[in-house]
Amino acid sequence: MVLAPLRKPGGRAGWPQDSSLVVDVSGEVGVTPGLLSGGSRAWQGTGRSLWTLLGGELSPTCRPAPHLGRGLLLRPAAYSRLQRGPGCARLLLPRGRLSRPRLLLPRGRLSPTMAVQVSLWHHFLHAVRSREAPRAQDYQRAENEVLALLERVHALDPRFLVDYSRDLGAFQFSLRSSEDPLDVEVPLWVDAEALLIEELEAPEPEDSPALCHLGVPREAAGLEQWKTEDVFSTCVDQSNGQCCGHIVPGKVLRVLKDLLVAAIVYCRHHRLIPPGSLNAASLREEQLRLSLLVSSGWRKIRFNIVPVVRRKQGAPTLEWTQLMPGFPEDTLRRIVGHGVDLVPASTQHWRTSSGYPLTQLLGVLGSLRGHRLDSLSILDRVNHESWRDGGQSPGLNFDHLKVALLWASALFPTPEDWAELQGAVYRVLVVLLCCLATRNLPHPLQPRHNLLRSCGLDLSAVYQRVESFARRPEASLRIHATHLGRSAPPRVDTGVKALLQLPASDPTYWTTAYFDVLLDKFQVFNIQDRHRVLAMQSVFQKTKALRREES
Repeated sequence: MVLAPLRKPGGRAGWPQDSSLVVDVSGEVGVTPGLLSGGSRAWQGTGRSLWTLLGGELSPTCRPAPHLGRGLLLRPAAYSRLQRGPGCARLLLPRGRLSRPRLLLPRGRLSPTMAVQVSLWHHFLHAVRSREAPRAQDYQRAENEVLALLERVHALDPRFLVDYSRDLGAFQFSLRSSEDPLDVEVPLWVDAEALLIEELEAPEPEDSPALCHLGVPREAAGLEQWKTEDVFSTCVDQSNGQCCGHIVPGKVLRVLKDLLVAAIVYCRHHRLIPPGSLNAASLREEQLRLSLLVSSGWRKIRFNIVPVVRRKQGAPTLEWTQLMPGFPEDTLRRIVGHGVDLVPASTQHWRTSSGYPLTQLLGVLGSLRGHRLDSLSILDRVNHESWRDGGQSPGLNFDHLKVALLWASALFPTPEDWAELQGAVYRVLVVLLCCLATRNLPHPLQPRHNLLRSCGLDLSAVYQRVESFARRPEASLRIHATHLGRSAPPRVDTGVKALLQLPASDPTYWTTAYFDVLLDKFQVFNIQDRHRVLAMQSVFQKTKALRREES
């Protein structure tokens, strides 16, 4: 990178105090101690890149200078900042008149638009963060009304418990921009370890989680309340000596719905919930989730009430923790120890649910350094506003993006990968693009379960929107008129989809090195670790050889 004084037409090159600087970004340079000799005056910079050197405010002091080649024009107020503060970058000004002063930065690449893009990313993140506190408050007010109803439900029928441990509910809702329904689980007061779990064979492995029946043993004690006709169905096949019948999810839902209706009437009569804040019209529909629409301020939040059987057994083995090197092992053991819950899959069958451990894993990411959760918030906002047209079109939901982040955190476990905002977003993006291209988003706890299977989405259309954002993110990041500017060139050509398809034919490509190749394609690979670079180059050479064979 080179700094040069601005040449006026017909004038001589000089370095007056009131002149501007032109930053030539056509090359790469590194810090060379030998260049500090020869009587030069070395002034410390304030950071590791042009963006941080200018204190994060590039737009008032810098503008493109196309008539000067690949450069940016810096106003005097900008380069005066280069002369203050500790750092590793140096502005070298030899004594006397100067034709080409040099700015030495750590070795790396910086495109002419990269600094402007960083500004755009942070402006967008600031807009997203500004909504977090109000969303959390709205959620807590709405949740209080739902809990008041469930407390009354429990008073009417002790078989239905109230779960007060939803400490991550408001946290997760505050990260979102989308308005998709939220599940509120109602645990059943039953000893799940005493029940007989009769699993049904899945037609295909990707159809997991497997369906099952909840059988009640003939001689089991303490289960009499679950043998009543309103929730129980006697076993037709009396040849089964152990099981006398099953707890039927359809009947459980019917009882819970009647209890909710009674609780709403009671709470309204006793003014336990504000008048007009609750809409229960959806309860008339026969569904596997009992839907309530709660008004909180100007926001309306939809809650799905779901009966759940807490089950310690059936937890994923700790083998999968090897896939999650970015998470503390003791934390993983605690989360896995919660077990796998059962929720209704149909009126006759139950299925496993891992919503709780996934939310706990998301909470763990919030305690780690870096922009992991920021990347999720940005992509959810872009998904809601751009990919789903403000929520009017079908598309990916928050859970899809959450799983992509969990995989990205496992594939990129080092803090260096998440230190820079733009790079953090692209680490989730490359995983999401690969999953859409191969039509397979593996469940983190059950990798054989494909979360994109039977989702009812046009995955080709979704892929096109996500790839369009990855190639040119600027349009989706502009939130008001002050962010308008020239469109940057595409980051990568359209041939990237062939590269994204590789894990479908060879699962060994599902590695950090492969996704490093994708990051390099999108011009956001900035890792200095020699082993990572060599592994990435090895995969890149392998993919080049493979493409030559196919052609």
